[in-house]
Amino acid sequence: MKRPIQKVAVIGSGIMGSGIACHFANIGVEVLLLDIVPRELTAKEEAMGLTLESPQVRNRLVNDSLKASLKSKPSPIYHQKFASRISTGNLEDDIAKVSEVDWIIEVVVERLDIKKMVFENLDKHRKPGTLITSNTSGIPIRFMSEGRSEDFQKHFCGTHFFNPARYLKLFEVIPGPKTDASVLEFLQGYGEQYLGKTSVIAKDTPAFIGNRIGIFSIQSLFHAVGELDMTIEEVDKLTGPVIGRPKSATFRTVDVVGLDTLVHVANGIRENCPDDERHAIFELPGFINTMSENKWLGSKTGQGFYKKTKNAEGKSEILSLDLETLEYRSKKRAQFATLEQTKTIDKVIDRFPVLVDGKDKAGTFFRKTLGALFAYVSHRIPEIADQPYQIDDAMKAGFGWEHGPFQIWDAVGFEKGLDLIAAEGQTASAWVEEMKSKGITQFYSVENGASYCYDPTAKDHQKIPGQDAFIILDNIRKSHEVFKNSGVVVEDLGDGILNVEFQSKMNTIGGDVLAGLNTAIDLAEKDFQGLVVGNQAANFSVGANIGMIFMMAVEQEYDELNQAIKYFQDTMMRMRYSSIPTISAPHGMCLGGGCELTLHADKVVAAAESYIGLVEFGVGVIPGGGGSKEMALRASDTFRKNDVELNVLQEHFLTIGMAKVSTSAYEAFDTGILQKGKDIVVVNKDRQIATAKAHAKLMAEAGYTQPMRRKDVKVLGKQALGMFLVGTDSMEAGHYISEHDKKIANKLAYVMAGGDLSEPSLVSEQYLLDIEREAFLSLCTERKTLERIQHMLKTGKPLRN
Repeated sequence: MKRPIQKVAVIGSGIMGSGIACHFANIGVEVLLLDIVPRELTAKEEAMGLTLESPQVRNRLVNDSLKASLKSKPSPIYHQKFASRISTGNLEDDIAKVSEVDWIIEVVVERLDIKKMVFENLDKHRKPGTLITSNTSGIPIRFMSEGRSEDFQKHFCGTHFFNPARYLKLFEVIPGPKTDASVLEFLQGYGEQYLGKTSVIAKDTPAFIGNRIGIFSIQSLFHAVGELDMTIEEVDKLTGPVIGRPKSATFRTVDVVGLDTLVHVANGIRENCPDDERHAIFELPGFINTMSENKWLGSKTGQGFYKKTKNAEGKSEILSLDLETLEYRSKKRAQFATLEQTKTIDKVIDRFPVLVDGKDKAGTFFRKTLGALFAYVSHRIPEIADQPYQIDDAMKAGFGWEHGPFQIWDAVGFEKGLDLIAAEGQTASAWVEEMKSKGITQFYSVENGASYCYDPTAKDHQKIPGQDAFIILDNIRKSHEVFKNSGVVVEDLGDGILNVEFQSKMNTIGGDVLAGLNTAIDLAEKDFQGLVVGNQAANFSVGANIGMIFMMAVEQEYDELNQAIKYFQDTMMRMRYSSIPTISAPHGMCLGGGCELTLHADKVVAAAESYIGLVEFGVGVIPGGGGSKEMALRASDTFRKNDVELNVLQEHFLTIGMAKVSTSAYEAFDTGILQKGKDIVVVNKDRQIATAKAHAKLMAEAGYTQPMRRKDVKVLGKQALGMFLVGTDSMEAGHYISEHDKKIANKLAYVMAGGDLSEPSLVSEQYLLDIEREAFLSLCTERKTLERIQHMLKTGKPLRN
């Protein structure tokens, strides 16, 4: 069903409401954000002589909320200019404006009486056919639409975003008793395609899918702490990145979200799920009740499971809560022998068999908690969802788990999972036993590049719907492999398009990756039509392999280092000047060398959540893989008649010199790293590879012609160099930069000015690459640069020296 969404109304401007409003603005939708009228004046308003009827007073709550949201970090909006797509108002003066919108989203306080009152008022003003949904996280959807018009009930359901709405991908769609099937189908598709979400149809059960499983998992851990005599540091060590969960793990996550939020949802499940076989797990432990009474709610109150304070020397220190004494103490380092065994296992999913076989407290912890989790999720089908993949999708998209419970069960082994369940004194659901009796011992399978999942109703594996718009590299890597070395895998995406996928740690770019990239270009030029550079890891690439650069520089192997940098430059130029179209598909961190690769592609198909920048200054060098050359070239291409050309060049210089990193792909257009009219942004990262492939195919079929190497780059010579050198002198004199910062900046200035030419001149790209490489190498001979590289390798943080 075609249903254009041009304007939405968001009712309620709190953290969640403002976040949802910002995300609709992110995707280009006009938003009307409404909230209640204040009932009393502030002291400032009284001093200004305002009254409750003054327009700025009547819209104060909504305007203040939106303003606070736009200032928050991380930002809820892709670009601050997108905020102009949001207009504000109040529920008395502006309620009639909802007749102009296509979708009304209610995000008011979690009280049924208030929600029903809001819906009664909205029903008087909405036009027939307008979608109307609630973002409730716990109130049954069936209660909210009682007494409303038939058209209202037909177009009403729950659409539960997770906070923060921009970053968490879960979008639960919960039908009401009379919701039209076409509405559910539309919302599921819209969430995936336009909002960039993982859309899951949930049932109208307490806490729906994500929070039901997520809160069970957290409550289970709370109880396990006492049983296994564990500290909060130990639990957070075991429930963070080692198992593919966020760095904040368990207790730090609760601090960030707010203990009161967790208590509210846990109590709601306990009160409304009396028949849950693990009902007792939702009883709050004593330490939670005490913390709630003390208002130790986490970040919002300054202390929770962790507390930031200052020690006797005035230095900041993070203290941890001792769950037995309920007193704060210095953090204790958590170490486990089992975790040491997983250090060489890069893929998180492959660690689980090792973790559950651990002989120490960590092994006991994983056996206990995973056994409880496996049993619990099996019994939630068909109560909260009909399919295992729906639960897995919800946990991955809503709680940031890299793998869902059923995927983890597959990893440890079907029989092993049943053993863990039995060891916990639990039983799996009858459908799991039936699955076993049929000889099926995997929840997931892959056929012809598509994912299948066991369907308890069909009693067999069924293709997971909605995959047609996706290319899942994990599913095709082995069957479509064309070439592989230690750094890359090259896959045939079909229709004459190859994909080159980095396989190095954090997708760093070293000799093996460059060799693989060159081979991929060779293969594409010989037998294919185009090339995509993309992957589906957490990050596109964090840059060049600085460990390799450090070793060469320390050993003073400058000839080898020169060749390595030239190889990088030459490979980037092949990306630009091959006979087939090349597409870069950045997402997540795309830094340094990863950014340089993106700069040299024919087209960029960037995920909205791309953090792109040339950050080489942080390790004491300038971009040496063509990045400095490219920013000079792009400045030249933007010179217009009567421009102050120095100002244009300076902007591009500062992009590098300040190591600017965009906080979204849209910001990368401002820095000149992405180019308007050429590069595009996709909101749903799952669609990125398929979209990149489509553009490569389109460019090839349109008659792609190999570009000619540029010899017309206008550089400004001494005119620009003098301006830059005066600027860096002033910055150093003002103590804004160090002496070494100045040295790096002056090297960059020399490259981007085209050297000390006496007058503006046209030069070739190769000329700029040569002086770029010379500048890079000279910086690698500096002790302070080596200190910066070493510090980055050791700590992951830049050094100012």
